[in-house]
Amino acid sequence: MRKVLLAAALYHLLFAGWAICWPYLWFDWTGMEPLNHPVLWQGLGIVIGALGIGLLLAAKNPIQHWLIVLVGLAKFTFGGIGFAVAIFEGHLPLRAVGMMLVNDLIWWAPFAAILWACLRAYAGVPPTRSEPYSISEAAATYHLSSGQTLAEASDSKMLALVFLRHFGCTFTRQILRGLETIQKEAKAHGAELVLVHMLQNGKETRYLGERSGVSRIADPRCELYRAFGLGKGGLIELFGPHVWWRGAVAIFKGCGLGHLAGDGLQMPGAFLFRDGKIVSSQPARSAADLPDLSGLFKALPAPAGSDTLPA
Repeated sequence: MRKVLLAAALYHLLFAGWAICWPYLWFDWTGMEPLNHPVLWQGLGIVIGALGIGLLLAAKNPIQHWLIVLVGLAKFTFGGIGFAVAIFEGHLPLRAVGMMLVNDLIWWAPFAAILWACLRAYAGVPPTRSEPYSISEAAATYHLSSGQTLAEASDSKMLALVFLRHFGCTFTRQILRGLETIQKEAKAHGAELVLVHMLQNGKETRYLGERSGVSRIADPRCELYRAFGLGKGGLIELFGPHVWWRGAVAIFKGCGLGHLAGDGLQMPGAFLFRDGKIVSSQPARSAADLPDLSGLFKALPAPAGSDTLPA
């Protein structure tokens, strides 16, 4: 990992020096009309150089500086897409493929592998059991923040269980920003919203802030996740094109990114739980999937139950 990052850092620093000192050279090579304002190309060189410096820092400890690796992977992804679209539409000549190759494409797979290793390194505390809990065992073992077991709480009302990804994930942050809306949706159907997270009990309040009144369950070993059939995500589930696109939209909306606070590989999901049983399920197919409580309630078998209003 360190050698790849050092090589990438050296390349980006050399590119920066080339773009700043000889801003017209690439245009001469490709036969394109040079920019009227070379400072734009030089500005791009400065940005690339900043990434090169960041990659030098990341090479000292790739696992610790995973966010820099993620920024690099995002640059290679969107840079490659931008080059491809520009070439396809005729804005860049076909010979620009060489720049796309050395500037983005050759780095994508190594950086994706490094990021995957980082995620595995930050994976949560291993479970205490080789076999997952059954639903009944998990419901009797895990407690809500109110003190009731999951089984006891589900005897009196429908529970809308939302299993979160780690608290630094932009999609988890998006859920928390819209938590009031999700609570209202659950309440409108006579259900209680319960968040399931991967931190030690009490540490989640740092991320919930004013929303700490919502019921929640701490599951640092992800054993409750396993009992409900939620496993670890693969490369496509965590970093597929759909995830990149939805992540970019969430970040644009101000959800941002944070440090890994939980198992970075764990997949999310949402369930309706009543009388110790799952009555409706919505396991996520990708890290970008958000809970759709309306869809969960619509999937309830008829009649939904005496204490549950129709969706």
